[in-house]
Amino acid sequence: MSEAHWDPDQYARFQGERDRAALDLLLRLPDDLDPREIWDLGCGPGHHAALLKRRHPEARVHGLDSSAEMIASARGLSTEIDWRVGRIGDWVPDRPADLILANAALHWVADHPVLMPRLVDGLSRGGVLAVQMPLRAEPLHHRVVAQVAANGPWADHLAAVPVPGDPLAAEDYFDLLSIGCDQIDIWSTTYLHTLQGPDPVLEWLMGAGLRPHLAALEAVPELRQAFLTALDAALSDAFPARPSGVTLLPFPRLFLVARRR
Repeated sequence: MSEAHWDPDQYARFQGERDRAALDLLLRLPDDLDPREIWDLGCGPGHHAALLKRRHPEARVHGLDSSAEMIASARGLSTEIDWRVGRIGDWVPDRPADLILANAALHWVADHPVLMPRLVDGLSRGGVLAVQMPLRAEPLHHRVVAQVAANGPWADHLAAVPVPGDPLAAEDYFDLLSIGCDQIDIWSTTYLHTLQGPDPVLEWLMGAGLRPHLAALEAVPELRQAFLTALDAALSDAFPARPSGVTLLPFPRLFLVARRR
């Protein structure tokens, strides 16, 4: 299967809706946290790393993302941030971090029972891990994608694309984090996004969730277009435009904030 590339412009089409969860996460950081070493893991186009640099101008801020395209876009935001191309699974901090932010990133990384303690080990004493992940097992849009992917001439090409799932239960994350952390705060929120424009749910998914599907069909552009056409029709049926013209997309997310003891 081809590597699934990120498109910064496509991802940014719903920047306001995507930013909402990150801002809600940052609001729950401890009031007394004064970080000097900050990592944004899976930083994407860099908006939140840049925000953290503005909030903490004396801090060393690093942004890490596996996508060279995303990092190239991020470098245009700030020359004061250490932007790096790399994978979260391979990440080792240069020195203990006072804040590790991972917003809408860790659900792409495998083996959370190993990953989460390793991230905690990368914190300084009193340092904070702040994580937000989409909950992907139940939402209607993922069920529609799975149904369309399994029924059509593209099905064989998409058979190896994993069905989205939630890595662990909230209680499991609590147990993993409690080994090295205090002040653990875990919650979930379902946002009701009001999307504008034509084909809004398909456009939303093309920014992130459909990347593996698009990569699997990259070598067969006619099947790729046929799949997107069929998926757009199914999503339009599942998420009809409201009388006001907007399309509503319920989107659940899980949040974790924990402080190393």
